[in-house]
Amino acid sequence: QVQLMESGGGLVQAGGSMRLSCAASGSIFSINTMGWYRQARGEQRELVAAITSGGSTNYADSVKGRFTISRDNGKNTVYLEMNSLKPEDTAVYYCNADVPRVAGLINRYWGQGTQVTVSS
Repeated sequence: QVQLMESGGGLVQAGGSMRLSCAASGSIFSINTMGWYRQARGEQRELVAAITSGGSTNYADSVKGRFTISRDNGKNTVYLEMNSLKPEDTAVYYCNADVPRVAGLINRYWGQGTQVTVSS
């Protein structure tokens, strides 16, 4: 099985920065796309950023230019650098990893989530 361990969440003032990390462990030979999602209170989960194994990225319009996603394939770890944080960034952030299995199947794994709170 695969487990994702998130770290780096907490409380930060508006305009500040924070880095989230997520390390995948377990039976992993490789990982396809890794990403970050978030769910604010009373809202639906939304994609924040994603990155392929080759390093191609995409971002939600709301975070483009402020957040940067990166990964270390050797460590099976994905990062999210968050700058110029706004109160509307407050949410539970979840990392995910798409892990190829046998027979061409791909399993999507999720972290437990980490709370990010941005005070005004």
